[in-house]
Amino acid sequence: MLKDSLYKITSQDHHDGVIDAILEINKEDSIFNGHFPGHPVLPGACMLQIIKEVLEDTLKASFRLKKADQIKFLAISDPLINNILKLKLTYSIDDINFNVIGNFSQIDICCKFKGTFVELKS
Repeated sequence: MLKDSLYKITSQDHHDGVIDAILEINKEDSIFNGHFPGHPVLPGACMLQIIKEVLEDTLKASFRLKKADQIKFLAISDPLINNILKLKLTYSIDDINFNVIGNFSQIDICCKFKGTFVELKS
């Protein structure tokens, strides 16, 4: 949904329940026209969607966010200052739940996430 318009994955590594990805944010994306004109900030809702999309892309499955135990926005992500984000996701699977802990960082961590996804079966 946002991949290839708002962001692109420039590198990705997946091993032992850990996904490391480097994302390049498109600072010209229309989302920044309203969030906020002249001072763009990557919306938190977009960060959550990116987590879901990277998880789906890596694991070749569709997911729905079941529960967000923790979401903390610690710093503003302004793509005019730095449009490169690092995303680290660690996941484990129990029964039908994919338990995910992750963070976005530039120089410092700007968002922390802990939540549960469920796989959507077709």
